[in-house]
Amino acid sequence: MKRAPRPLTPAEFQVLLALADGDKHGYAILKAVARGSDEIALGPATLYTIIRRFLAGGFIAESAHRPDPALDDERRRYYRLTDAGRAVARTEAGRMESVLAAARAKNLLRRPRRA
Repeated sequence: MKRAPRPLTPAEFQVLLALADGDKHGYAILKAVARGSDEIALGPATLYTIIRRFLAGGFIAESAHRPDPALDDERRRYYRLTDAGRAVARTEAGRMESVLAAARAKNLLRRPRRA
């Protein structure tokens, strides 16, 4: 399994999150990131830089699955999260969870409410 050499940037993490629930093409990834984060303004150049890096690292792969051609543009490339990419996303989420726990311990954040 490949490992991320460093913590992911917020934009990188958001791209992995966008792919965690299924294959998407570039524009769909941009829309998912925009819906998922008010703080991340991801443009096409940044997105495709991340995609190239993640393809080279084995964290995502181009998907062979395509929608019905009548509903799709054949020029689109679809991407999927690989097992290595899911592992990197889990590692990053765990790192974030640890940081949040430390911030809560220092009373910088409210503790989550119990149901």
